[in-house]
Amino acid sequence: MSNTFGQKLKVTIFGESHGTAIGCIIDGLPAGISIDWDAVRRDMARRAPGSSALATPRREKDAFEILSGYFNDRTTGTPLAMEIRNGDQHSKDYGILKDCMRPGHADYTGHVKYGGYNDYRGGGHFSGRITAPLTFAGSIARQVLSAKGIHIGAHVTRIAGIEDRRFDPLGESEATFASLREETLPVLTKDIGEKMEAAILAAKAEGDSVGGIVECMVTGLPVGLGDPFFDSLESELSHMMFSIPAVKGIEFGDGFGLAAMKGSAANDGMHWAEGKVETKTNHNGGILGGISGGNPVIFRLAIKPTASIGKPQLTVNLAERKDTLLTIGGRHDPCIIPRAIPVIETAAALVILDEILVTGD
Repeated sequence: MSNTFGQKLKVTIFGESHGTAIGCIIDGLPAGISIDWDAVRRDMARRAPGSSALATPRREKDAFEILSGYFNDRTTGTPLAMEIRNGDQHSKDYGILKDCMRPGHADYTGHVKYGGYNDYRGGGHFSGRITAPLTFAGSIARQVLSAKGIHIGAHVTRIAGIEDRRFDPLGESEATFASLREETLPVLTKDIGEKMEAAILAAKAEGDSVGGIVECMVTGLPVGLGDPFFDSLESELSHMMFSIPAVKGIEFGDGFGLAAMKGSAANDGMHWAEGKVETKTNHNGGILGGISGGNPVIFRLAIKPTASIGKPQLTVNLAERKDTLLTIGGRHDPCIIPRAIPVIETAAALVILDEILVTGD
């Protein structure tokens, strides 16, 4: 079981949803960096539960304590460790899940993988709660990248079949990204966002959930990040994104749409502009041969509906070895997307900073 990601910048996450604490250790962070902890707290607050009617009512402040690696307002170059104490747990809500597996969740696979010794309360280590330390680490990486002129933003393009427009494939401003970070449900078109919110609340009232698609963009990248084949920039980003619970698909640039195009349309023609190579299109999402090409990196993620819902579902009772109907109690998100967006942004920052440290830029 590996809980460590990265080549030069290594992040290890630990904890369970209803355990004593969750946290992370960041190894490889360069020395001498002054961290804006308020900015980290803002990213953490965007991900935290209990922030709006669109999220689970579980309330966790996600207040973190720095244990090592930061001294005299600077990183020391040694491992930066932190922990978040869990507080608002209702573990009794999950007693039934010891034997009755939630459809669409990791209850059954986790039970088999770990021989029934897994912590099933709130999903244990499989819970989206563990994305809190991931967001913490990525928020720090985002600050390092921002100082280099590299910016990351994300927004919703689809929820419950309701669609918003996409980012301009040739780039968006940092002001646009900053504005999106202020929204509970980040969208580019306000009235579309209102329709999406209504769809989420309607699913919540029915004891159900909805999923959708999130688009993420990275601007300001130098040419040359990544490698061909196994360590391609797409491979590294995909590896990280599929580590976020509920992510079930990814595409870069026009993605699956490229399959319906001719090469003459799919290729991004190049030309000289003010002494450098540019393109007028970005169908390939800023990556060619696994290596960044100078255009914004764009990818979209398919996020499935939250598995824990209030409607009765067919499942199995492992102890009694029989079929049963399960109605899940507890507190759950009717749509995980609003809280997943800051995780996606900051997780992307971890990958990009790691790639920069690998190349020595």
